[in-house]
Amino acid sequence: MSETTGRTFPLLPMLGHTKGKRSAVTCALKCDNACSGDVCNTSANGYFRDIASTAMSRRAALGLGAAGALAIVLGGAVTGGDTAVADPGNGLSDAAKKGFDKSKLKFTAIKPVDAAVDAFTVPEGFDWKPVIRWGDPLFADSPAFDLNAQTAAAQARQFGYNNDYTDILPIPGSKDRRAVLFSNHEYTNENIMLPEGFDPKEARAIGRAGHGLAVVELERKNKNKPWNYVQGAPLNRRFLTDTVYELTGAAAGTNLVKTIDDPAGRWIKGTLGNCAGGTTPWGTILSGEENFNGYFAAPGTSDGDKRYGLSAKATTRQWELDEPRFDTRNAGYANETNRFGWIVEVDPFDPTSTPKKHSAMGRFKHEGANVIVAPSGKVVAYMGDDERFDYLYKFVSKGKYQAGDSREARKNNMNLLSEGDLYVAKFTGDSPADIDGTGKLPADGAFDGTGEWLPLVVNGTSAVPGMTVPEVLVYTRLAADKVGPTKMDRCEDVEPNPRTGKVYVACTNNTDRGKPGKEGATEVNPRTLNRDGHVVEITEGREQTGTKFNWNLLLVAGDPAKNTSTYFSGFPADKVSPISCPDNVAFDSVGNLWISTDGAPGTIGYADGLFKVTLEGPERGKVEQFLAVPRDAETCGPIIHDEERTVFVAVQHPGEDGSFAAQNSFFPDYVPAGATPAAGAARAPRPSVVQVFRK
Repeated sequence: MSETTGRTFPLLPMLGHTKGKRSAVTCALKCDNACSGDVCNTSANGYFRDIASTAMSRRAALGLGAAGALAIVLGGAVTGGDTAVADPGNGLSDAAKKGFDKSKLKFTAIKPVDAAVDAFTVPEGFDWKPVIRWGDPLFADSPAFDLNAQTAAAQARQFGYNNDYTDILPIPGSKDRRAVLFSNHEYTNENIMLPEGFDPKEARAIGRAGHGLAVVELERKNKNKPWNYVQGAPLNRRFLTDTVYELTGAAAGTNLVKTIDDPAGRWIKGTLGNCAGGTTPWGTILSGEENFNGYFAAPGTSDGDKRYGLSAKATTRQWELDEPRFDTRNAGYANETNRFGWIVEVDPFDPTSTPKKHSAMGRFKHEGANVIVAPSGKVVAYMGDDERFDYLYKFVSKGKYQAGDSREARKNNMNLLSEGDLYVAKFTGDSPADIDGTGKLPADGAFDGTGEWLPLVVNGTSAVPGMTVPEVLVYTRLAADKVGPTKMDRCEDVEPNPRTGKVYVACTNNTDRGKPGKEGATEVNPRTLNRDGHVVEITEGREQTGTKFNWNLLLVAGDPAKNTSTYFSGFPADKVSPISCPDNVAFDSVGNLWISTDGAPGTIGYADGLFKVTLEGPERGKVEQFLAVPRDAETCGPIIHDEERTVFVAVQHPGEDGSFAAQNSFFPDYVPAGATPAAGAARAPRPSVVQVFRK
């Protein structure tokens, strides 16, 4: 392949054909033009309607008509660890009775912001400030950011690009005045980072250095003041493409993951495509490796290559010109792609620790993973595979969580994700005959039903005929295809509510649903050509380690003023903020759901943003917009510290449709035209972690 400049991309099949707001360049850089290619899941799993039609209606089994059904609060207490049954109680969960929605974070919802506006918009009475920006120096020897004098060496010592999952953890003993911020850096937008004619080899190196993860110390005067990051702090750390990760679990050390550089099959360089994540009860961070396939050239002929979107076409980034491992056709590197697509675990409090990739949690396009401790003490992690028609997964640890911060407890907990059982979800609806693809509400008044976690690995044994445990873990998509789970509309973030235990699945969209040769509408994915997405609410049995659950759709997204197929759990559609393309979710201290979006400009014409959703009581389903991000940007990594009246978001790829010479956004520095930027500032878009606080 011939070299190109640092910002001329040879493979832009989406040029003129992008869906929604995504630029053709970003389609190439973020997800390897996934929408322009064939769907990876070509399995012959039965259509959901066919599966559902064979099942007895749950409401019929309970002897409830439509009126009785409307009184059910799905997600209430259930009868047993492995039986999912709705609770026809008084309509409020324990969380609601104890003060649901009594958050200190009060605000008046903002009006939708036009997608062309280059501003960060917050409610009246609030202000905002970046915590840290792309290029900010992290270490004592880091150079200040200089837009016009970038180098790979400098970027490796600075905050990376396109921050996605974010969390802020207090440093013990600091009286809430010091904390660590974790952020991952999903990918880079060289078209707006670097000028025309930039040295191509250095451009590739800068791009590599802009990927990875970061841990940064923060400080503030008191809990009512904004955070500032601390350059040169002892916990500051960058994880780069040459950082070594330990592979754990049954796949480690097998012939499926060995390479010429790592004949032991246990030590992997780098992490790629890191999207959402989660924070464990023992204080570590989980990060999901998502669109890793676009970084590799591969034969593209095997079932595994095809199922994971790997092909022999030239890569957009051309990293294989610098490192042979990025072309798996090179001798000794056939397994290099099998070393990506995992859940990564990082200890942000130990800068000398080796991060881990957990093979027991399966390999696919992980959006992230979020953990809850079951009553039995086992740890349960929920994970979505973010691709059209792919699946929802659950991991249950073999070991049990130990409370406390003793050396023994910490050692035990740090190994919980290395061994356990892996499941994939199958959904059955109550009203299959009513689902026609229009999004029309079924006659029984809700999109809902029951579900089952289908085993892939249980008690250290493969539950998939013809596949060993290591094969199931390395080729999890192929294994799941064999057991017949439900194809979903891009499961992105999946998180359990810490107040209620209910699990929320953000399904961003799927514009291929119902197209010729593709699966049609299902009750859990009720719209064909699904542009706006929806949110699934799952209620496990009393013990989250069980295999049965109930589910319902909390909301079917869109702009009610333009789209009659929206649904908000019965809340009046004309009284909600329009919302489209739910991506990441979070919760405040009293259990309200917060949703960040990615794609609203191309579907409803408004900027992406952050939205609060009431989950219980008479206002269940009420959506209120809290903030809107600047032009071309996506809202990521929400953190809700409502006790401090503060919210954090990661603003990713602002101005993505522009160019270095003609930028679309100037967030967050907003240097006026003709003005000389202050030290460390730039008249250009910079992905940033932002805090929003009461004035």
